[in-house]
Amino acid sequence: MTTTYAALLRGINVGGAKKLPMAELRALLTDLGHDAVRTHLQSGQAVFAAARGDEESLAAGLAQAIEKRFGFTVDVIVRDHAYLKAVAEACPFPAAELEPKQLHVTYFSAPVDAKRFAAVEAASFLPEEFRLGDRALYLYAPDGLGRSKLAETLARPRVTKGLVATTRNWNTVVKLVELTGS
Repeated sequence: MTTTYAALLRGINVGGAKKLPMAELRALLTDLGHDAVRTHLQSGQAVFAAARGDEESLAAGLAQAIEKRFGFTVDVIVRDHAYLKAVAEACPFPAAELEPKQLHVTYFSAPVDAKRFAAVEAASFLPEEFRLGDRALYLYAPDGLGRSKLAETLARPRVTKGLVATTRNWNTVVKLVELTGS
């Protein structure tokens, strides 16, 4: 039995650094023995089916293969369809009423708790808001991620220390659920 996963690569094809063409990423995933390989956009989303492995070992294997083939390190998070769907369904913000650029999900490599974010004075960032989920953080940024002071604060190393964290806009969150479900 195979499971369909999404691989979320952090920081590729941004500003000319860590160039990783999607055709080459698809070839690499195929070379690793995965089936039904597809990519979404140029910013580091791939979908694939695997008959064996767990999220952590699949992420580590892909990261190692990227470093070996392309000569640079990339943080990778792998999540299955059930998880991605549950994250989308658990969104604490009214996603259907918001523009997709206003809503984001940061996926974490491990569970996070409120203590990690205790130093973030959420009230000082209003109307921006965040909520925690299962290895995820939901961010409402009404002016978009690029202008979000809260997003900048949440991404600081003292907050994310020891974690891989990668953020996707709501359109991508929904598309990954769709792609892994088909």
